[in-house]
Amino acid sequence: MLFVPIFFIILGIVIKYGKMHFLIAGYNTMTKAQQANYDIEGIATVFRNGMFGMALIMLLGIFCSALMEDESIKLYTFFIALAIGIPYLLIRSNSNKFKVKKDQ
Repeated sequence: MLFVPIFFIILGIVIKYGKMHFLIAGYNTMTKAQQANYDIEGIATVFRNGMFGMALIMLLGIFCSALMEDESIKLYTFFIALAIGIPYLLIRSNSNKFKVKKDQ
């Protein structure tokens, strides 16, 4: 179960610092002109923070599970992390905050 939070941390690092923006769904299918209308660095930061947040929740669940000797805590925190993280990523990354304003 430790694989998933480590994978999320690596994914967050790769998207933000490795400039692998093609991993962001929808961005890679846009034309270059459409991509120029978005602040991809800001979106990549949102993805890094979302991935790190989900990984943190999962790691806390793994730690609490070992501390309390209850395996079900890992499963609950996994789904809680996804239930919080996925809407966060969708809502924040699709907000108008990351659309580049063109001066007219």
